[in-house]
Amino acid sequence: MAKLCPCGSTLSYPDCCGMIIGRKKEAATPLELMKSRYVAFTMANADYLMSSQHSKTRRVKESKQIKKWAESVQWMGLVILNTRKGEETDDIGYVEFRAMYLEAGQIQQIHERSLFERENGKWVYVSGVHL
Repeated sequence: MAKLCPCGSTLSYPDCCGMIIGRKKEAATPLELMKSRYVAFTMANADYLMSSQHSKTRRVKESKQIKKWAESVQWMGLVILNTRKGEETDDIGYVEFRAMYLEAGQIQQIHERSLFERENGKWVYVSGVHL
């Protein structure tokens, strides 16, 4: 039996975020993209994190640092708190989330309201405000 996807869904990784990370389908909404990016962090998949970020905010030079940090923590879960916009007719969308992780024996969290935009017809992460 396949493991459940780390995004918190009831689907297996190959049937959930694995489809998006593996580029077998595009994220239909900012929420789907947010979940796939969280899963990419749990896998320290810096290539996917870079490719799913808007070209105007992508920090390619930080790719190795992001990978190193993502590998150094133990991811504990994702909670989606709120979404706004991000429908089929929208060009922007927001997802507020909380991601928990263990770093140096301490439970930490990222609480962020993320902005997503369409770039070349695809949803991409632009930036986030830490709350």
